[in-house]
Amino acid sequence: MRLFLTAILLPLLSACTWVHMAPGASSVRVVSGPPAGCEKRGEVEVAVKHGVAFIERNPLRVREELETLARNEAPGLGADTIHPLSEPVRGSQSWVAWRCGR
Repeated sequence: MRLFLTAILLPLLSACTWVHMAPGASSVRVVSGPPAGCEKRGEVEVAVKHGVAFIERNPLRVREELETLARNEAPGLGADTIHPLSEPVRGSQSWVAWRCGR
């Protein structure tokens, strides 16, 4: 019975979004590379759980949560734009924050 419940609940948990957008983060723009004419405000590294027990979480969901965490950090740095420095690795990713003054 325990195995049956685990088999049903684990996929549902892996689809859950555990990270929510902070106030001000929804206006932060995400770009693929360094934006022209902007001031670099800093770098951030964000991380989320990439697996539950021995089951890997949905990579798209992990990527979305990492982006949300990076966007959440940007207003604290005085930034309005972010871009990733690398692809996510084991639930961790580095980002650069920029102030473009849009």
